[in-house]
Amino acid sequence: MEHVSWQAKELTPGQLAQRAGVSVSALHFYEREGLITARRTSGNQRRYPRETLRRVAFIRISQRVGIPLAEIRKALDNLPDGRTPTRRDWENLSTMWREDLDERIEQLIALRDNLSGCIGCGCLSLGSCKIVNIHDHLGDEGPGARTLDVYAAKNCAKPEDKGCAPEAAGAASAAPPAGRS
Repeated sequence: MEHVSWQAKELTPGQLAQRAGVSVSALHFYEREGLITARRTSGNQRRYPRETLRRVAFIRISQRVGIPLAEIRKALDNLPDGRTPTRRDWENLSTMWREDLDERIEQLIALRDNLSGCIGCGCLSLGSCKIVNIHDHLGDEGPGARTLDVYAAKNCAKPEDKGCAPEAAGAASAAPPAGRS
């Protein structure tokens, strides 16, 4: 493993890929998607500013928690051009995503805690289902896994819908109606 000096102002694609833990093709993809930029040398070789390491780390961890590339791009567009982002720049970006990340955490907790029970899929085949979906009544509420989907439980069509009914959030853990077990 080639060690890149901490004083290096620019990195080759191979150096950046190795240091960031991604493939060179991933860097090229991120560049095509407008998430990172490189300059070209007189020999037409890419050179990435060292601060691209932080951007790539941000992209990777954002993808890992399921944030779409379009949202990542929008967030990165709020960072300054021509200078390394400061702690304050990253804090501002973090604040933009706080509500979305809280909802994602809520969704993951619901999945973890309820996956072995009913997910409201409409299969009607689980004898131990917490919420028996008689005659697929959950299908009337919309598509998908209704009882595990935090957004559906809050009566939202999709994550970007705001103003959801928070009191419905507990629907995923509701007990089955009497006589329907």
